[in-house]
Amino acid sequence: MNFPIGDDRHGPETNAAALRSFAALDPSSIALLLDVDGTLIDIGPSPFEVDVPDTLKSSLERLYALTGGALALVSGRPIRDLDKLFTPLTLPAVGGHGAEMRLAEGASVSRVGDLPQAMRTRLVAAADAAAGIEFEDKGYSVALHYRKAPGYADRLHAHVRASRAAFPEEATEVLPGKMMIEIKRPDVDKGGGIRELMRHKPFHDRTPVFIGDDVTDEAAFAVLPALGGKGYSVSREFTGLSGIFSAPSEVREALQRLAATR
Repeated sequence: MNFPIGDDRHGPETNAAALRSFAALDPSSIALLLDVDGTLIDIGPSPFEVDVPDTLKSSLERLYALTGGALALVSGRPIRDLDKLFTPLTLPAVGGHGAEMRLAEGASVSRVGDLPQAMRTRLVAAADAAAGIEFEDKGYSVALHYRKAPGYADRLHAHVRASRAAFPEEATEVLPGKMMIEIKRPDVDKGGGIRELMRHKPFHDRTPVFIGDDVTDEAAFAVLPALGGKGYSVSREFTGLSGIFSAPSEVREALQRLAATR
């Protein structure tokens, strides 16, 4: 489904259509792949100030059973942080925008190599809690968040350019997001993570259904056609969507309905 530029993608009719389409899915034949921030949960003042409702955890636990374990979180967050947010669940996950992967509940986590410590130290030097600039040092990447300090955007981008230039031998790329800049290894993204995930049981031979909300999810949406998958978004247009939800609360409602009707 393509949504023309300028239409009311956030309206009740569009959201209702997404709810109907999602409710028609058969959990026994799909793999649910779910972005977290801005999709399952509302964006908070910082990555560390968010709420994960117990009702959402219950829906995910039920859908994990209904899909035979073919449910995974696909996030920019490290898997260790996802486990803290969704405790007591330890779901399959693609973390760090594809830099980490856990194929099954309780399985070990595989990950790409870290960026040099000196480079990460230089990057996080821009953080200033008093000014509202926070950081995540994930090892394989560094994210700088300025949700509380939007006026610092240009300064942070300049700092990132200078930091990358100081390490010309290190191949990196910049991933922009919602009030966030992340410096990471190249050729690591959610699309690659989903392709790898779908090679393994219980995800293999199922229809991938991905829900995302941000430019950081573009790579995930891009791989769905080749995998025969379906894509849903939250308040943003991407090519070939099956539906657009108006807010994370509507995604939670869709998951709750799907979990309760089977």
